[in-house]
Amino acid sequence: MALLCSLTTLTYLDRICMSLLGVRVKSEFHLSNTQFGWVLASFSLAYALFEIPTGILGDKWGPRKVIIRIVLWWSFFTALTGFATGLISLIAFRFLFGIGEAGTYPNAIIVASRWFPVKEIGRALVWVGMGSQIGSALAPLIIIPLAAAYGWRMPFFVNAAIGVVWVLIWMKYFRNFPREVKSISSEERELIESNSRYHVQHRSISWKIILRNGNLLSLMLMYFCCQWANYFFVAWMPVYLQEGRHFSENSMKTITTTLFIAGILAMLAGGFMADFMVQKKGLRWGRRSVGITGLAGCGLLLFLAAFTSNSNLCAACLVASNAFFSFGVMVSYAVCTDIGKNNAGTVTGAMNFAGQMGAFCLALSFGKIGDLLENLNYPLYLVALVMITGALLWFRIDPEKKIAEPLDHVSGPNS
Repeated sequence: MALLCSLTTLTYLDRICMSLLGVRVKSEFHLSNTQFGWVLASFSLAYALFEIPTGILGDKWGPRKVIIRIVLWWSFFTALTGFATGLISLIAFRFLFGIGEAGTYPNAIIVASRWFPVKEIGRALVWVGMGSQIGSALAPLIIIPLAAAYGWRMPFFVNAAIGVVWVLIWMKYFRNFPREVKSISSEERELIESNSRYHVQHRSISWKIILRNGNLLSLMLMYFCCQWANYFFVAWMPVYLQEGRHFSENSMKTITTTLFIAGILAMLAGGFMADFMVQKKGLRWGRRSVGITGLAGCGLLLFLAAFTSNSNLCAACLVASNAFFSFGVMVSYAVCTDIGKNNAGTVTGAMNFAGQMGAFCLALSFGKIGDLLENLNYPLYLVALVMITGALLWFRIDPEKKIAEPLDHVSGPNS
């Protein structure tokens, strides 16, 4: 669990780095919001395109090998970002960085489906999700002081070095299955493997078959909407606070850290509430109730943040909005294990593909609308509307409907 949490912590420490340094980077290369939007969007596009293939690789090869490749790749291109010379190189390096990060969450879900009993999945996934909030909360405290002392390029070099160290720890301590760890007793191993979502006799399914599934398509559309808010928080919000609400860089640092600390607490509450509601209301409405509450609350508070002329109230609404988002987001991943079972990585990859396409649309449209209307509040109204749409889509998602498996192929224990 600690390894999964640290993996997603590192993911967001690297991912939010460009956003926190956005004003500095825009200033050095004389970028408009539209041009900076392409820098942010290049990451999301690459992440989306390679999410499904990397999820499939995790199901086939196992997450240990795939995650090693993921972290080493993204660390290399994180370091190269520090050598960028202008708009084109920034876009190229962020695109290649996105290829590297693609598959992180699908493979983390594979780990959860193999290592945790069904009744503990919700809480296990909370720690996966919490890493994103922890990384985002720590990032301003690390990146901004480094940039102030050594320039905006230094944080990228430091983050790359951290990634290499993490890989060495992962290689030493993680294995694909409990049966591969000698220190685990046979009783504990049997308890985990007999109650997990992963079962050897289940069949592997093609992602082409998965994408014809109406239930999964609803999940993907919901997550497309969901990631508009997430990518606003991690990509555009630092620029919005400084240029749209005229906070200083130091005030932005404080607000950003506070926002993601609130997210950590809300994600903990959401994980326990998700398991509690499943026990009280059953799987279908237990999952739905948490997802609807999170997305609807997030959308309403984003609308209020855009509407108010009081910048301090706006900041408070943004903090509360991310808390609602964090409360409800990880139940989406629980649904991936519910309906995907052995193919949780492939299902999560499909959902995250849609989510990153949403992030891609947000990255481009936020800057473009802001430039056209000369006001960064207007695109925030659009984000709020998209989040309300995502909340309504939860009514079409049924975690009790498993994805049908073909009869022509049976997976082995190491698939």
